[in-house]
Amino acid sequence: MDYGTWHSIATVAAVLAFAGVVWWAYSPGNRKRFEDIGRLPLENDPILTQSRHEAGLQGTREKSE
Repeated sequence: MDYGTWHSIATVAAVLAFAGVVWWAYSPGNRKRFEDIGRLPLENDPILTQSRHEAGLQGTREKSE
């Protein structure tokens, strides 16, 4: 096999890997998990957590000191 064949195989493999990652990231089964992960920085923010606690909102995680 020459260089062009290997280059073509590598390109096809890279495109398939990219398509697989995109499919995995946008699959419906991962939506809730990624939304939860996206909220983590806000849930661990002491200022936001304190204001939510004062407002009486539930569902926030507070850091144990």
